[in-house]
Amino acid sequence: MSDNDVMEPMIHEDREPGHESQLEPKPDWAPRYPGSGRLQGKVALITGADSGIGRAVAALFAREGADVAILYLCEHDDARKTKEIVEGEGRRAIAIAGDVGSKSFCEQAVAKTIEAFGRLDILVNNAGEQHPDEDIRDITEGQLKRTFQTNFYGYFFMVQAALDHLKQGSAIINCTSVTMYKGSPQLLDYSATKGAITAFTRSLSKALVDKGIRVNGVAPGPIWTPLNPFGGQKPEDIPEFGKDTPMGRPGQPNEVAPAFLFLACEDSSYMIGQVLHPNGGDLTSS
Repeated sequence: MSDNDVMEPMIHEDREPGHESQLEPKPDWAPRYPGSGRLQGKVALITGADSGIGRAVAALFAREGADVAILYLCEHDDARKTKEIVEGEGRRAIAIAGDVGSKSFCEQAVAKTIEAFGRLDILVNNAGEQHPDEDIRDITEGQLKRTFQTNFYGYFFMVQAALDHLKQGSAIINCTSVTMYKGSPQLLDYSATKGAITAFTRSLSKALVDKGIRVNGVAPGPIWTPLNPFGGQKPEDIPEFGKDTPMGRPGQPNEVAPAFLFLACEDSSYMIGQVLHPNGGDLTSS
């Protein structure tokens, strides 16, 4: 797919990806414990890092000693806040706006990261979009292409762009979803992309193990982020969001971020191709 084939983000259709600055109540992103230097001297590139899970991961990585490249689509206010959070932890940060569905943007983002920090150790593929539809016939060709472009092609392009800079001890962490395991009748295209991400994670882990690069994934359940209230779920469903989990509530981004930290640092040195499941106790995804 050339950049001429890249479809415009669907931010005008349903307000996605949404602004955390406009969300009430605000998601909990703040790390819950002091850092212990587990990522000291490392550089992480995180897509979709302006808000939600991506912001929480950026904050936690910074607390553990990493400099962070914050990739985001167009939410400049949220990205500035995340940059301030990273810098508040005493680490360096850059914010790079653009569409991960564009191969050339992914290449430019990695180049800017190397220019700013001189290295890249951790790639977190997190950016995503979803659009609920009751009937598969309501999913337009444009929506199907756009959802795969962001959720899957973006991951693929980022790995391609980053690989020359990753080395022994580096880590790639892909964000999949509980919907890959349990299914979602209203998110057919989204859940299909998450299935592709899981297969990609497992296959890529085997392809890169000889290089000493570990590839794993995280499959969150319902997490309170801008994605759902800004178009990812029907408005009438938001009051019940997450209440169908065994824990009876949605998760918070800072309850997911430690899974990414575990997979990014040496604590998970004997794991590749695995997926962690912070999902409120939904055992159908294990």
